[in-house]
Amino acid sequence: MEDKIAIPQNGNQFDISALNLYYGNFHALKQIDMKIEKNKITALIGPSGCGKSTFLKTLNRMNDLVENVRIEGTIRMDGRDIYRDMDSIELRHRVGMVFQQPNPFPKSVYDNVAYGPRIHGIRRKHQLDEIVERSLRQAAIWDELKDRLHKSAMGLSGGQQQRLCIARTLAVEPDIILMDEPTSALDPISTSKIEDLALELKKNYTIIIVTHNMQQAVRVSDDTAFFLLGEVVEKGNTEKLFSLPSDSRTEDYITGRFG
Repeated sequence: MEDKIAIPQNGNQFDISALNLYYGNFHALKQIDMKIEKNKITALIGPSGCGKSTFLKTLNRMNDLVENVRIEGTIRMDGRDIYRDMDSIELRHRVGMVFQQPNPFPKSVYDNVAYGPRIHGIRRKHQLDEIVERSLRQAAIWDELKDRLHKSAMGLSGGQQQRLCIARTLAVEPDIILMDEPTSALDPISTSKIEDLALELKKNYTIIIVTHNMQQAVRVSDDTAFFLLGEVVEKGNTEKLFSLPSDSRTEDYITGRFG
């Protein structure tokens, strides 16, 4: 296979062209063209059922796991077609995912974070110790958990569990982090911590976040894409999209006229 890892000069992490996705006969994503830049936070907004999460899951091929899915078009990551030029294992190593509900494994804090590196063949304790500490520090939760490493992750608060799940994602050193409404189940203080964390992480990672909270999109994202009925109505700089949307449907949504 030809090696295409070199990152294009334009700094786009993803280049999506003519993407269509069908669940059986249902046309869920319609002719999506989008570029997502490296080391930026891109927010996906829109009413429930408009295709945001479906689109997010195409970026690490999680829709492969769903029956009767058909995908057309191309998704290139750093110049490589994710469906033709790489297998799903490599892709999911590079594209981590954080879900709406915190989903720690019923293991210790340490074993949660060490899980991915162990799968990838790292066994030496000193290496795992370093990875666990680094990942928990990156997730801004080391100080809270350093004395609880060998206690069950199930005893943590919801906000702590979500930051642990982010640490678990970081432990395998991805390039991109997908977040599917990562704060919708959390209280305002935990939400603020996750938002601060996202802003810190974008120095080293590309982040794509689905959110129902438009204030959150304004607070954390550089770019925003507005989805409606499986289409991308508008995508651009967040500040401009919220202050001067170019499509009346975007304005209707962000001003609360529908959605």
